[in-house]
Amino acid sequence: MRKIPATLALFALVLSSPAAPAEVDWSRVDAAFGKKPIVSGAVHKYGLPRSDLHVTLDGVDIKPALALGGWVAFEPMGRDAMMMGDLVLTEPEINPVMSSLLAAGVQITGVHNHLLRAQPATYYMHVSAQGDPAKLAQLVREALGASGTPFEASGGGQQAPELGFDAARLDEALGAHGKNNGGVYQFSFPRSDQIRAGGMTVAPAMGTATALNFEPTGGGKAAISGDFVAEAREVEPLLKALRSNGVEVTALHNHMLDDEPRLFFVHFWANDDAVKLAHALRAGLDAVHAPERS
Repeated sequence: MRKIPATLALFALVLSSPAAPAEVDWSRVDAAFGKKPIVSGAVHKYGLPRSDLHVTLDGVDIKPALALGGWVAFEPMGRDAMMMGDLVLTEPEINPVMSSLLAAGVQITGVHNHLLRAQPATYYMHVSAQGDPAKLAQLVREALGASGTPFEASGGGQQAPELGFDAARLDEALGAHGKNNGGVYQFSFPRSDQIRAGGMTVAPAMGTATALNFEPTGGGKAAISGDFVAEAREVEPLLKALRSNGVEVTALHNHMLDDEPRLFFVHFWANDDAVKLAHALRAGLDAVHAPERS
């Protein structure tokens, strides 16, 4: 048998090997939004906080990190990506932004409130699409031109404001370590079950993790907002746990259209002793079957 030269064998192996998957050029996405993302695993998440708005609720000035933190995130699919986002809008901004996104082929998967009695009222538009992330980012940027959403990069390296409550006791009550984000103490609890949508596994950073936020309001108190992520069977026990602990339920809705398992998002509000509220939210976590504490 004739022996194939080693160089020819190596060349044949290279030709027969599958090409490495193309990667996203994230610098183009950065340029579209005019800012850098937070990277969690493969997910690139761009914050779009409504720092231009002065929203009050029950005498509390709402910080963007408490309940005005819009965002758009991308989970890579080779050179393309799955995009999901939550855009914070005022009432007059909803339909102009929606019309622009729909005309561009971006799917709207939810429009709803997070808060009650807030002035001015704010609404939250969930969006979804798949494709070139730079092009999708540009479409979102153009649509948000019909809103007052600022795109300036947030100042980095600034020391977070003091919280005014004992964060360690909140950590103990919730069984996790929070982080101080611009004066709001935040917790994230990914679900332990696998979430799928659009034919892909959806990472927690794409908006499928329970988010609990505490904004100091003085004297050891805090205003709380955020959302629990629950399956249908978990919703009623969760609502009962929150209400029995003095936490106001402000919204119950979907964020996605084809998620498996079907998920529901429960938003809440209270302003009371921070440690007391941490225990109240722990009761909510215990009512939801599958969150992982981290």
